[in-house]
Amino acid sequence: MAKAQNQNPLLKKFWKFLLFTLLFIPVFFILVNFGILGHMPDIEELENPRSALASELISEDGIVMGQYYIQKRSYVSFKDISPQMFEALISTEDERFYEHSGIDAKRLLGALMGFGRNGGASTITQQLAKNLFHYDDGERPNVVIRLTQKLKEWVIALRLERRYTKNEIATMYLNTVRFSGSSFGIKSAAKEFFNKKPSDLKTEECAVLVGLLKAITAYNPRSNPENALIRRNTVLGQMKRNDKLTPEAYEKLKNEPIKLNYQYEDHNEGMAVYFREYIKRDLTKWCREHTKPNGENYNLYKDGLKIYTTINSKLQQYAENAVNKHLKDLQKQFDKTWEGKQPWRDEDWKVLADYPVQELRKTPRYQLLKKSFGKDTGAIMKVCRTKVKMTVFSWSGDRDTMMSPLDSVKYMKKFLHTGFIAIQPTTGQVKAWVGGINHHYFQYDHVNRGASRQVGSTFKPFVYALAIDNKISPCTQFPNTPPDFGNWRVHNSDGNYGGSMNMYKGLATSTNCIVAQIMKTMGDRAPETVIEFVRKMGIDSAKMQAVPSICLGVTDISPFDMAGAFSIFANKGYWVEPTYITRIEDKNGNILAEFAPEHIKQVLNEEKAFVMCQLLEGVCTRGTGQRLHSKYGVEGWVGGKTGTTQSNSDGWFMGVTKDLVCATWVGCDSRKVRFRSTAYGQGAHAALPIFAYFIKSAKADPDLKITLEPIPKPEKQLSIEYNCGEYSEGGNLDEYGQPDDLLNLGI
Repeated sequence: MAKAQNQNPLLKKFWKFLLFTLLFIPVFFILVNFGILGHMPDIEELENPRSALASELISEDGIVMGQYYIQKRSYVSFKDISPQMFEALISTEDERFYEHSGIDAKRLLGALMGFGRNGGASTITQQLAKNLFHYDDGERPNVVIRLTQKLKEWVIALRLERRYTKNEIATMYLNTVRFSGSSFGIKSAAKEFFNKKPSDLKTEECAVLVGLLKAITAYNPRSNPENALIRRNTVLGQMKRNDKLTPEAYEKLKNEPIKLNYQYEDHNEGMAVYFREYIKRDLTKWCREHTKPNGENYNLYKDGLKIYTTINSKLQQYAENAVNKHLKDLQKQFDKTWEGKQPWRDEDWKVLADYPVQELRKTPRYQLLKKSFGKDTGAIMKVCRTKVKMTVFSWSGDRDTMMSPLDSVKYMKKFLHTGFIAIQPTTGQVKAWVGGINHHYFQYDHVNRGASRQVGSTFKPFVYALAIDNKISPCTQFPNTPPDFGNWRVHNSDGNYGGSMNMYKGLATSTNCIVAQIMKTMGDRAPETVIEFVRKMGIDSAKMQAVPSICLGVTDISPFDMAGAFSIFANKGYWVEPTYITRIEDKNGNILAEFAPEHIKQVLNEEKAFVMCQLLEGVCTRGTGQRLHSKYGVEGWVGGKTGTTQSNSDGWFMGVTKDLVCATWVGCDSRKVRFRSTAYGQGAHAALPIFAYFIKSAKADPDLKITLEPIPKPEKQLSIEYNCGEYSEGGNLDEYGQPDDLLNLGI
């Protein structure tokens, strides 16, 4: 009797604890549910879960060219995910997924009884709640905070189950869960590890990805293949246990090796990298100026925007292929001509001995050393002359080597670079953009309006167009002698003078005296008049001095502006402001903004633009650009203009067709590093081949419908005489007044 009485206090304590617990849990749930213990998502948030979604940059033909993201995440729908992915997920992570209502009481009890040794109690719905609505309370995660967070997950899970179907919950989970250091969501993971769409994943591939969810590092199939294989087979075993896989299929698949097609991609890789980086500036500005319905500004890296561009993925790929093909060969030629010698020279071609050190001082590494060593340049240079392990660019792939920082500057400064852009003249839409040779190592974009280089003879068509606009006949003969411009005297690159030429021959041979004579006919204010005309052609960002030498292209202009200006000739005299974005949509496909050229203006009438096209065609049929047809086999109508600057620092080629107008520049980043001879540095050799490879590929693709048909002749009777037979020097002329004796000067 006494023994029973002694047990009563313990029994009372037990019942008190049980009663307190039974009362406490409902109260705690109520406090959590109403957000008293911290923020809880409302109905709107549940229907539109917040999650950082990557914004996608999409080509005009529907190809995702790249993404902007903090977490590399994209949503896909239930129907676009392999059914085996859901079977693997549910068999491994939540066997009673279709039976519970967000919380699996049986699993929870098992976890509590085993103190966590029997596995976690979280259901897929709870894990989704954690992924979508994990709020940081800003405190150290002690037991109370962890318990509160867990209760929040339970409440949110119950709410999710009431608002979504099981298939929707499983899909949302696969879209939010992390599979690797950079891939969030099944779409990114399928691309990274297998280079596939989620719908194309095989059973064993699904098992690999589900296996990753337990530990993204320990079971990563690329870095820990043995662990990944074991874990994959565990997932396959779970599928067999849940009758999602037959014993025969399990036995076959568990012996299969993991076959990866790893496609990790950072912002320096993929298609149109330079364009993606350039356009990011405009998109960031747009986001700052536009708000979502909740009043917050759009975020390029979190809101899953879809940015539709004018870039054509095929043309972009052909452009990148053309650059890689030509620059790889041209670099070999460049290196061979300078073998054993330094290519950094002054105007008199003397070696600039201090050039490498000057460039070294501009590097981040040198600036960091200055912070450590102060004014002790001797100590800094000692470090900069010490060889260390590094990886450098080469046309054969990344090169691991031992090299001093100073030697790496010398090595990298010798590389040739390029800027290439293709524009559709009738719409102004940019169809291809290649800003350089490798964005990882060389991030400067040589296409955009800030990337101006001296344009040389590619400027001459502007002077010719102005003359034609001023009613000077293209058949007029101009003396091949230097005109009187006071202290400035023009020189022909071939050293030949005398005789006369009409505009066809003058432009085709790129003869300096002829363009100077043409400008001279426009009066004492000719340089100012030329500048005013060029400004009308959309080149309003270039700094131009009103000096006579402007007719030879001493001005720096970007490929972007040059392509826009030359488009006038192929577009009946109209300049259409170049554009590269068509619309922006939100993650649900709602159109947020649409874009069209803001400025369209007529610079020449159709007749004058047509005559200019005939002059440009002569450059490619009988002039400095004739190797386009004779050497590279381009068939069809093409107009063009080569350009080579003083000392061979810059090589240009402008290509004009009915469908595309292209600007190509080639040179080194520094103008002090140049080709050793005009034979290699001239635009016809350095730049023209890129356009040739590009336009041949574009023409050969039936989907693109690039036909290289002639520019249409205006329907009305021409008032400008462009058949120059009666004005010739007596040579044998073709229909455009071009003598047979034109030299391929390549200037």
